[in-house]
Amino acid sequence: MTATEMSSSDSSNTYQKPHPYHVEHHEVPKLHPNHSHRSFISSIHLHGDGNELVTIGGHTYYRHDLMSAFGGSLNPGVTPFPKYNINPAPLGLFAFGVGCLLMGLFNARVMGITIPNLTVSIACFYGGISSAISGILEFFTGNTFAFTLLISYAGFWFSYAAIFMPSMGIAIAYEGTDQFENAVGLYLIGWTIWTFIVVSLLLKSTAALLSMFLFLMLTFLVMACASFTGDMGVSRAGGVIGIITSVIAFYNAFAGVATPFNSYIVPPVVVLPEIEFGE
Repeated sequence: MTATEMSSSDSSNTYQKPHPYHVEHHEVPKLHPNHSHRSFISSIHLHGDGNELVTIGGHTYYRHDLMSAFGGSLNPGVTPFPKYNINPAPLGLFAFGVGCLLMGLFNARVMGITIPNLTVSIACFYGGISSAISGILEFFTGNTFAFTLLISYAGFWFSYAAIFMPSMGIAIAYEGTDQFENAVGLYLIGWTIWTFIVVSLLLKSTAALLSMFLFLMLTFLVMACASFTGDMGVSRAGGVIGIITSVIAFYNAFAGVATPFNSYIVPPVVVLPEIEFGE
């Protein structure tokens, strides 16, 4: 909807676009006197008779048409309501949670299992494929963050599974050398850096969303250290952290599908406080 169309609409109109349960009225902060007027007004501007309109990046919306940060939709901040009323994020989150759970259990050596090859099946046919489908659907909802995130981690699951596939020849190529574990460590360091970047983009989101990727970053980092050192204790610690990551992923996924209409339990959304920095 354009600004012209909105200005001609009555804000008291009884019709409102239907929202999923998690959407809240987000109070956009007013212009602080210590902030630069020119830089602030170009990003967010409140106007209208009752400040019912907000302009973000040159586009004008009703404030009740904005979504707040929410882990169940992988939404890191205030955004316009998507054009398509679909939330593909829980599919990717559930796939991510199951993959992290099984990988964590194997790394923690639960039930004495030391061969992790069974993770190949879940990494490919649930973690990878489901994350890719979810990411593609997020493209059509306009959620750039979720699209980038889910497609990237789909690539992680596929590439991680390929390490253990004999037909790929990755592990076989390192036979007769002591380079394989170090190579896996470098592979995990790369994903640690990538996840750190994701964490830096979630400091204004929700506690559940930030904590999930914070623990994921720690999982990658600890497992990289386990690969470099060959220490079984470090590997088990990485597995335990991975299990914690999966639990938080399940929480976010459940929050994305649970409503008062289908569940007696609706997880609360804890939005992180925004820190204001002076000049």
